[in-house]
Amino acid sequence: MPFTKEEGGLLNNFAPETKTYTAEPPTATQKRNYLVMGMAALALVGGLLFVAYSASGVS
Repeated sequence: MPFTKEEGGLLNNFAPETKTYTAEPPTATQKRNYLVMGMAALALVGGLLFVAYSASGVS
């Protein structure tokens, strides 16, 4: 583990560096899947709001 020794004899420890990587842009299939999941989420939230409004009895 890397460390430095200061004047007073104190050790200053450093965490090991993690490996880095570059992110890859999403493929066309992944973009389509994101779109489908977003539409499903919107439909679910819309349905929940409709049920909540219907069950509340607000005219």
